[in-house]
Amino acid sequence: MNEPGSNPAPISQEDLALYAMRSLPAEEMAAVAAALRNDPQAQQELARIQDDLALLALSVDQQAAPGGSFERLKQRMRETAQAGSASVPDGKPIEMTATQTEITTLPSTRRSKWAVITPWAIAACLAIACSILGYRISSLNDALDGESRLVSNLAAKASRAQQVLEVLNAPDAQRVTLTATKTPSAPTAHAVYLAERGALVMEANNLKPVPAGKAYELWVMPAGGGAPMPVGTFWPNSEGYASIVLPHFPSGVAAKGFGITIENAAGSSTPTLPIVLSGE
Repeated sequence: MNEPGSNPAPISQEDLALYAMRSLPAEEMAAVAAALRNDPQAQQELARIQDDLALLALSVDQQAAPGGSFERLKQRMRETAQAGSASVPDGKPIEMTATQTEITTLPSTRRSKWAVITPWAIAACLAIACSILGYRISSLNDALDGESRLVSNLAAKASRAQQVLEVLNAPDAQRVTLTATKTPSAPTAHAVYLAERGALVMEANNLKPVPAGKAYELWVMPAGGGAPMPVGTFWPNSEGYASIVLPHFPSGVAAKGFGITIENAAGSSTPTLPIVLSGE
């Protein structure tokens, strides 16, 4: 006990834990209770320990006592009492040896404080370990679900790719080329030229009609790089077809290419841009 007027000694963490669990001897329980009245900090720490013990108690499953256990305990106590009374002869005092007297008068030793705290600490560690293990299991399950979805998506894509290959490679599949509807075909022309004779045959298709007083004119582009040479004028029919067959053209002129322009109906000595069709 502290002397009057002296500062009270601080209550150890161990004593607070044992006090909260009602594991101190009666005189020490009373001493700690008296010290707590003048120590607000210890009161707060005691409240925290009691809250932790309450949470820990709630986390442990409660098991009911086996049926008839209380009756068996009372029967065992009666049997023990009867056996003890029968072992002492009537009218004879019980003689105690010096050794027995010494043993019975020895003060009871206080149980180790750590022997009381250790089971609670082990239970708390087990609760924390179970919580961590549950979190790890949840994370692994989430990862497994993600992998399963990925495998399913890949399997679906592989199946679709296999179906596409089967359609493309089927020998009896119908193959059709689609083009724009109601679109006029592009104008084209094909020329066959024999330079050593000056002989030329040209056919054109899908030509548009020319305005009045105008005509299409065919030109030969000399291979030597000279000025284009006119071959002759022509007009397409209602279907856009036209031709030039063996016009009067000098022989021996090597051609680099051919071109068609729109000129006056009488023809021109030099081509007028733009060139409608050209080819080499």
